[in-house]
Amino acid sequence: MGLFDKQEAANLQSAQPLAARMRPRTLDEFVGQQHFLGEGKLLRRMLAADRLNSVVFYGPPGTGKTSLAEVIANYTRREFRKLNAAAVGVKELRVELEGARDRLAVDGSRTILFIDELHRFNRTQQDVLLPDVEAGVISLIGATTANPFFSLVSPLVSRSQIFEFQSLSREDVLTLLNSALKDSERGLGQSGVEVTDGALDFLADISDGDARQSLNALEIAVLSVVDSGRAVDLDVAQESIQKKAIRYDQDGDEHFDAASALIKSMRGSDPDAAIYWLARMLEAGEDPRFLARRIVIAASEDVGNADPQAIQVATAAAQATELVGMPECRIPLAQAVTYIATAPKSNASYVAIDAALADVREQRVLPIPVHLRDAHYPGAKQLGHGEGYRYAHDGEGGWVDQDYLGVERTYYEPVDRGFEAELKERLDALRALRDENRPGEPR
Repeated sequence: MGLFDKQEAANLQSAQPLAARMRPRTLDEFVGQQHFLGEGKLLRRMLAADRLNSVVFYGPPGTGKTSLAEVIANYTRREFRKLNAAAVGVKELRVELEGARDRLAVDGSRTILFIDELHRFNRTQQDVLLPDVEAGVISLIGATTANPFFSLVSPLVSRSQIFEFQSLSREDVLTLLNSALKDSERGLGQSGVEVTDGALDFLADISDGDARQSLNALEIAVLSVVDSGRAVDLDVAQESIQKKAIRYDQDGDEHFDAASALIKSMRGSDPDAAIYWLARMLEAGEDPRFLARRIVIAASEDVGNADPQAIQVATAAAQATELVGMPECRIPLAQAVTYIATAPKSNASYVAIDAALADVREQRVLPIPVHLRDAHYPGAKQLGHGEGYRYAHDGEGGWVDQDYLGVERTYYEPVDRGFEAELKERLDALRALRDENRPGEPR
């Protein structure tokens, strides 16, 4: 490399943000993901045996997917080619695959093809990869923030090893921040700026396990005081991140996983957890009307007649959400969430309707008993409709023994909790009375 080449490389590196400059160069420098990269773990064993085939790195931003791909390229000494799925089409992809085939045929060298944002490839582009992946012409490393089981074609998933990246731990982020402060070649070691422990702790917490976000925020904080002689304290660190970015994809895993956590926390009678997941979704920009709908469903699905007021509270919260919007609707939503979480639970109504629907769909549809048919039109009497019907209010206690279905089936079984316990007692008494009037008939 000549003098001008070195200067050009130095200029390019200095223009990069800190997170890019501090990318790990070796496996030992790589921080995090020890559940598959630690000593004796699967990916480490694959690399040691030089048996890396095709892999998909799946996980949130800033957890090292691209960095690990580049480290692997250095580790294996294979030809490393990099594409971004959002910027290339089928033509460019075919050129890379043809080049990989040529290298393998000429000198036996193998190629790692790294495709960032792999989920952005359409089905046709993914299908183009399949023959060369299957034949071993390329070792594909795909990086994606979207669940590969939903975003990638099944043949590609079946031919790849899936490695799920986790958000970095607080300790991992602190390790990266301290390394950047000490590194004089690529990091901030030459700045001479002192960074307090409180500032580092704040950046480690606020980044939510995103190495890129934490390192770039550190760089902003250091550069903002580098000529002032001031240390980077907690105030400076807080100013370097004006608003915490909540990782959330309204069409992806974060949306569905957070909604699942909210619903299961209400069902599990944990109002504190339920409020947290509600807050996280609201802060991330979730449509409050979606949340209101889920809360209404939970009121019937998980509380039901154990507390009939739950559906009223949930419905009122949904109406208030439409009326006032954010940020005020967070309050009635929170009221509904905490009410449902602390209410007695029953899914008896939910179980009953699903059982009845299954019978309607899978068995012969029951005819409506003649005595229950509409008798309020001319000619109904001639057909016998309504004949024999007994008016319930004429009976003692507002009940008469009468067949309303034509067969003996039981769908609704109230639980012994909340108001439904009272319903259970009442229903058990009516069923017992019916059995007395119809001896020998199984219920």
